[in-house]
Amino acid sequence: MSDRKIAIVTGGSRGIGRAVAVELAAQGCDIVITYKANDEAAAETLRLVREAGGQGEALKFDVGDPSAAEEKLNELLGRLERVDVLVNNAGITADGLFLMMPRKDWDAVLDTSLGGFYNMTKPVLRKMLRKKQGSIVSMASVSALVGNRGQANYAAAKAGLIAASRALAAEVARLGIRVNVVAPGLIATDMAANAPVEHIKQMIPMGRVGAPEEVAKVVRFLCSDDASYITGQVLSVNGGMC
Repeated sequence: MSDRKIAIVTGGSRGIGRAVAVELAAQGCDIVITYKANDEAAAETLRLVREAGGQGEALKFDVGDPSAAEEKLNELLGRLERVDVLVNNAGITADGLFLMMPRKDWDAVLDTSLGGFYNMTKPVLRKMLRKKQGSIVSMASVSALVGNRGQANYAAAKAGLIAASRALAAEVARLGIRVNVVAPGLIATDMAANAPVEHIKQMIPMGRVGAPEEVAKVVRFLCSDDASYITGQVLSVNGGMC
């Protein structure tokens, strides 16, 4: 890593996470992405980060696994001088009607989003506090705001992220750390590939699906000095859907 700012982006191998990593690299950050499985996709993100002007590194582990997160972060944070940005983007879906939902699907979704928030944010926050500056942005969803049918687990996880972020923002505001949330609507990613796109588009006033880069630009704003008086907020990126 160089003397540039350092940003950690979880779930950075594809979709919104990749777009965020590239956008932050273009704005002067070196990037550490985490990813769970897809080596090829992670390598492609690092290539794009370098193309955008930043240095990159990829760590392979499940952010929802406390032991794995502790091991990887202890090693990473032990050799980094600073961490300026943390983007909690990793998330999964396991949709189904609540009455038919297996407990494992409930736990998996909450472990990744909410457990991942805890596992990543707590150690990174300690690093940020040493310099009394930093920005934490977590990726929620329009599902947290409207409660989509068949997504009780996902809605609960993402709504929990909003509540946790607002509480944390109040705790660390005087210590120079800002904490915010971005809540995307329907975005053209692999996660949305099986969604009933044409049906959902009818509920979007702008009448189209969003691009990952449109979300990434909002994250970049919240992580920048242009957002220096913004904390504890939720910015929706959903074409007017909510």
